[in-house]
Amino acid sequence: MSRVSEAGVPPGALDGRREMLVGKGWVQGVVIVMLFSFTVMGILVYRTYTASMPVPERVTTTSGEVLFERADITHGQELFQARGLMQFGSVMGHGGYLGPDFTADYLRRATDLTLAAAKATGEQEPSAANVQDWRTNRYSADTGTLVLSDPQVAAYQELLPYYARYFGPESHDNGLMSNAITDPGEIRDLTSFFAWTAWAAAAERPGHDYSYTNNWPAEPRVDNGPTPDLMLWSVLSLAVLIGGTGVLFAVYGRWSRTIGWHSEEAPAIAFRRPGSVGLTPAQRATAWFFLVIAVLFLAQTLVGAAAEHYRADLGSFFGFNLNALLPYNLARTWHVQLSLFWTAAGFLAAGIFLTPLIAGREPKGQRLLTFGLLGALAVVVFGSLGAEALSIFGVSWAGGPLFGQQWEYLDLPRVFQVLLTVGMVLWIVIVFRGIRARLRSESLGNMPWLFFFSALSIPAFYAVGMLAATDTPLSVAEFWRFWVVHLWVEDFLELFTTVMVAYIFVMLGVVREKIALGIIFMDVILYSAGGVLGTMHHLYFSGTPVEHMALGSFFSAAEVIPLTFLTVEAWAFMQLGARQESKSSAPFPHRWAVMFLVAVGFWNFVGAGVFGFLINLPIVSYYEIGTALTANHAHAAMMGVYGMLAVGLSMFALRYLVPEEKWSDRLAGTSFWCLNIGLAWMVFATLFPLGVLQFYHAVGSGYFEARSLSFLTDHRNAILEWGRLPGDVVFIVGGVLPFLWLAVQGVLNAHKGRTVTELPQDVLFTELESASSGGR
Repeated sequence: MSRVSEAGVPPGALDGRREMLVGKGWVQGVVIVMLFSFTVMGILVYRTYTASMPVPERVTTTSGEVLFERADITHGQELFQARGLMQFGSVMGHGGYLGPDFTADYLRRATDLTLAAAKATGEQEPSAANVQDWRTNRYSADTGTLVLSDPQVAAYQELLPYYARYFGPESHDNGLMSNAITDPGEIRDLTSFFAWTAWAAAAERPGHDYSYTNNWPAEPRVDNGPTPDLMLWSVLSLAVLIGGTGVLFAVYGRWSRTIGWHSEEAPAIAFRRPGSVGLTPAQRATAWFFLVIAVLFLAQTLVGAAAEHYRADLGSFFGFNLNALLPYNLARTWHVQLSLFWTAAGFLAAGIFLTPLIAGREPKGQRLLTFGLLGALAVVVFGSLGAEALSIFGVSWAGGPLFGQQWEYLDLPRVFQVLLTVGMVLWIVIVFRGIRARLRSESLGNMPWLFFFSALSIPAFYAVGMLAATDTPLSVAEFWRFWVVHLWVEDFLELFTTVMVAYIFVMLGVVREKIALGIIFMDVILYSAGGVLGTMHHLYFSGTPVEHMALGSFFSAAEVIPLTFLTVEAWAFMQLGARQESKSSAPFPHRWAVMFLVAVGFWNFVGAGVFGFLINLPIVSYYEIGTALTANHAHAAMMGVYGMLAVGLSMFALRYLVPEEKWSDRLAGTSFWCLNIGLAWMVFATLFPLGVLQFYHAVGSGYFEARSLSFLTDHRNAILEWGRLPGDVVFIVGGVLPFLWLAVQGVLNAHKGRTVTELPQDVLFTELESASSGGR
């Protein structure tokens, strides 16, 4: 890794900056892809705000009596979030998987009531009349008034006591806390929210013969079935996948010796033993981060196991009434939030640890700022988890837009969203202070700047999620929420991690910096080409216009292509390290860290690629959204990619924090194999077969039936749920606990060894022989 010369001017620079090591064509390619993608996204933003399903100002009877108003729908939506119901069931397909989808649930129950009413009046063709009643759009955009027919009004009135029982006396039997919601006004507002989404799912969009939700859910009582657009874009998505993969491998075959990890032979080196490497004060402070990460990881797996137990045995937790203390929706909320917290904390800690290695020095005050960031993280984590519990249990002051629970995956209340964003900005300050001097001496296209730009995108794109407030109309809120769930996680976190992994291999002397730069730019182009617009695959049925489905399906299919390439490259990546170790006079100290990175490549292809494409295909998503196949993809992609990556980065840093005599390769290896075996067991033995059964049931019997509690607790499903237990035990006991032990050793020994503020060139290795030119 090149350092600035003693005179302060890097070799080859004319203006005080080291010239860019790769051609400008790479930068131009990134700019073109980003400009195209975000220009189209801007158009989709406009269409989301102007052409999504409307929220009526008032809903009336045919006689003009007001049944409920916009404020009631909005309050019902806020209650749905604040009481954790989005982590229990779903609405328009998005949310938790134990409860029903309340859009489909209300639509089925209401249409059954209106069909019965049509039969009672002697209607000659009651089914056809029922379909006509529900598909007729009686909303006036000029007045903002939605008129419900008399049968629809009667169904609404009859469903009020049903949901009062569901969330009241019967709530414990459904997996919620006893008498979860009993206030009549809140029941009315929740029912109004469900009724509005069900209306949008059945009423035809003006000028079209399908509903606002592209005829989702599949419901024969209102003649909802797959649309021609849905079938067309499913076929075209397959064509994109097959054709794009063929083109990629043609390009890879032609230029395989000039792209990828194995494109250039690195010099023979000797790896420096971790104990001989001096660490800066801030690097030593990150030991506390890794301990917190391991503790949060353990907590996440435990509450996840509790949430899973509800699906295996809804009635009790081995004879204990778990609902009273940890109802399903709270367990799932914490499980999802902790998964984001500990993986994100892993990236933050790794960024702080790598910064001095990149810059070659550490300015004063970095250690204090690092502990300040750790304190801010603690406030956000424990404060938000506590606020979410209070919100779900219905504590009055814990509700509202500031302290109430938010949308799924963005569950932490608005106050803590702001604090988390501020914390990430503080992290950017720490990184920038550390590499500021290095940035002055580098071209904007070289690795130090890419490291900084990719780090800067993390708080920037997370902050976009705050546009989804609790009272934001559902379609608009879902659009911005998935900027975080998809675009922030699957594109820009992927970019940052690609830069970090490449930098680690450059620092270890395994690959030349020029080659690493080419890989980074190539990954950015490949990921962003499909990943940015692929965000729309989450919005097929959220009330947005049909172009969201068209573009989402088309470009999300393209997301699989780079994952296929990266899977091929993962083997070259591993072989490169093995070849370098064979030439080194010292053993490679990061075998297990690299193994975790290789696992990331595997799970990227399987979890994000195969399982992701399976559910992103519109015709499949139409029947499976909100089923176990979604959970299957989420677990394999989130834990398999970002979880394994966070653990791998932690292992890399801990290898330097823990003295040789305290370090255990055996524990690191045990953690690696048990985490991967446990995750594979979780996915292939339980979630995938459950998802296939549920998908089959949705196609054969109906979506409402597939999401019903009677199906979820069926004896076949119960056997599969209980079959997950051994895998969870292996994952927690054999995978998480050894990682926790190594993190504890990191804290106990963080003060040992040599502490430095200046790092020598190529601090992690010694070059034994010169190699041909290539830019380092």
